Amino acid sequence: MALLRAAAADLLRRHRRAPHPLFLSALSPPPPTLESCPDGPSPVAPYFASLCRRRRNWPHSPPVFSSSYVGRGILLPATFSIYSPLSTSASPDGSADGDSSPPPPHPSPAAAPPSSWVDRWVPQAARPYAMLARLDKPIGTWLLAWPCFWSITMAAMPGELPDMRMLALFGCGAVLLRGAGCTVNDLLDRDIDNKVERTKSRPFASGVLTPMQGVGFLGFQLLLGLGILLQLNNYSRTLGASSLLLVFSYPLMKRFIFWPQAYLGLTFNWGALLGWAAIKESLDPAIILPLYTAGICWTLVYDTIYAHQDKEDDLKVGVKSTALRFGDSTKHWISGFGAACIGSLALSGYSADLGCMALLSFSGRCICAVSMADFNC
Repeated sequence: MALLRAAAADLLRRHRRAPHPLFLSALSPPPPTLESCPDGPSPVAPYFASLCRRRRNWPHSPPVFSSSYVGRGILLPATFSIYSPLSTSASPDGSADGDSSPPPPHPSPAAAPPSSWVDRWVPQAARPYAMLARLDKPIGTWLLAWPCFWSITMAAMPGELPDMRMLALFGCGAVLLRGAGCTVNDLLDRDIDNKVERTKSRPFASGVLTPMQGVGFLGFQLLLGLGILLQLNNYSRTLGASSLLLVFSYPLMKRFIFWPQAYLGLTFNWGALLGWAAIKESLDPAIILPLYTAGICWTLVYDTIYAHQDKEDDLKVGVKSTALRFGDSTKHWISGFGAACIGSLALSGYSADLGCMALLSFSGRCICAVSMADFNC
């Protein structure tokens, strides 16, 4: 009130006019009673009528003084709240009262800060392809690469470091093969993904990419993967090429069986066989089969936890998963698979004549990897 009075006095001084008594009375009106509310026409009737309506609703609605009265060339504000002398629309709860101006616009999604390195560094034309290959979610690449690294390390000669060239080749291959698998998965599941909350923003489900663009991108990924495969020995080439059958058939499994996570384990841990073969040019079943089994059990643990995110949508769409198969017994099942994973790793290390300390370190790192996968998927 004091600010408004000062502003009015300053304005009047500039016009060299004395404050009009009617203007000052409008700024400091006496609180009217219900009996004093005018019924007949009057120049200030709208002001009193508004104030009387507010008085009947007090304290649920704060008094807002409304007037369009002109006193000697000075126009009083159309709305005025006693809670904010400098505002024409404030109220105690922050809502607009008597102000028809639109609210300030919310920031557009384009103005939001980038959510990953893909948004910051990848050109806009290539960004949908990077999202399709899940380059912004590297945990899947690590899950594919770790079994390869395990077997390459176990195949190294005692007292020697693993073959760094092979580790680099299999690391690049994991990026490419994981991206190709995601492309195949999204191509076959595009009619399902747009019905699931978590996947409806994927490039095919959202319409950012067409299936033909996806097929072309898949061919490009497989061509690069072939370049890596040709760096291996003949035995490894045949073994690596046979994994494509698993890669292309995995997305269909959820339509027919409740164990697509087990089939994913067969696919994701193929590197446990391939890494050993790339070094030894053969397979040692006593070492490799327990290692492969451990990887499958490990995949069942983290991907069952992951599948619980989509189980409500899976029921609506009609696809299957171990999360639906296990139900309330999920904790018992994944505990059993976790124990089988550690036991199989121990058997593989024992068959490979690993020392006790190396075996404990190996098992401990695998347990940490399980935990990382559980929290990042």
